[in-house]
Amino acid sequence: MKYGHIIEGDRIIDEVLVSYFKSPHSYTTEDMCEINSHGGNVIVKMILELCLKNGAKLAESGEFTKRAFLNGRIDLVQAESVIDIINAKSDKEVATGIRHLEGFLSEKIKEIKQDIIDLLVNIEVSIDYPEYDVEEVQKEETTQMLDKVESKLISLEKSFDDGKIIKNGIKTAIIGKPNAGKSSLLNAILREERAIVTEIEGTTRDTIEEMININGIPINLVDTAGIRKATDTVEKIGIEKSKKMAQDADLIIAIFDSSKNLDEDDLQILNLIKNKKNIIILNKIDLKTKINEENEEIKKVSNNIIKISALNKIGIEELGNKISELFNLGQINFDNEMVITNVRHKNLISDAIKNLGQARIAIDEKMPLDIVTISIKNIISCMNEITGDNTSEDIINEIFSKFCLGK
Repeated sequence: MKYGHIIEGDRIIDEVLVSYFKSPHSYTTEDMCEINSHGGNVIVKMILELCLKNGAKLAESGEFTKRAFLNGRIDLVQAESVIDIINAKSDKEVATGIRHLEGFLSEKIKEIKQDIIDLLVNIEVSIDYPEYDVEEVQKEETTQMLDKVESKLISLEKSFDDGKIIKNGIKTAIIGKPNAGKSSLLNAILREERAIVTEIEGTTRDTIEEMININGIPINLVDTAGIRKATDTVEKIGIEKSKKMAQDADLIIAIFDSSKNLDEDDLQILNLIKNKKNIIILNKIDLKTKINEENEEIKKVSNNIIKISALNKIGIEELGNKISELFNLGQINFDNEMVITNVRHKNLISDAIKNLGQARIAIDEKMPLDIVTISIKNIISCMNEITGDNTSEDIINEIFSKFCLGK
């Protein structure tokens, strides 16, 4: 590391530290130089322009990580984890990204791949030297080894349910009639006056989105327009948007004014949420209540019923606990489990499981073992695509195009 000045002619641009990394001991395994300048867009831009003027080339999106991958320092799983860490919205997403960057998932994939290679070796030996093996014994051993691989693949595939939550969060729609307390609930959860709250019905005409963390998992809260029969064109659009948001949500929080009896609009809301993962909120318990958790219409739709006063912030913590319970947020363990968060990985693992099933069918139908190996080799191809050993250039370019400059 050298201390000095970046100069242009007689003019000092900045006082800097310059680090030199000798190949292969750098991020990309190539000779590299890093300039640590003072912060500020103007200074950085001036230094960058001076470098380009003297022959440097501007990096493309993700080029440093792409070079690290192409030069064999990291595999594609580790490369993808870099962008996951950069874009992480929660500490658990960071933790998962770090584990992938450290190679835990890559090792698991290599382990499965080695199991398949060992199986193929056994099959190839039996094909080349059939006099040393009884076919039924060989097929039984093949089935046992496929069982072992299938167990590992299914475990990874199932982990995507947790991984999807870690990466994308839980999309949560807050729905209810006008003045049921949706905006008050959002404000109480956020502990700030994010949404306008008035006694005038229909104040919220569009969605308001905010994010909170529960047990390190991002919860994407969406406050929606009140659902009721409306004549106003703008309000009608907001109501339709509310219904669409409810359909697409991972979780619906339906809020009802417990100081009033249920009416047709309330029953419409209950019908809307009955086949979705939901929590029912009975709001305004600070007033004289007319409905409670024993209401038959409510009990038919959900067992997850919470009584709150959004105005007085009573019962808000219980809501967070219920969300955690519904999605087992406290049960996701990073120390002993491998969690898949990338949909590309999940799809390839699913393809591998399908090929494994086809291999089983071939065995059950007493097909020759060399026919069975076709599906088994496809499993290896799926594993290689995950780690980047045989991934097409188009897919690689698409992956790195999602990176920002300088990564």
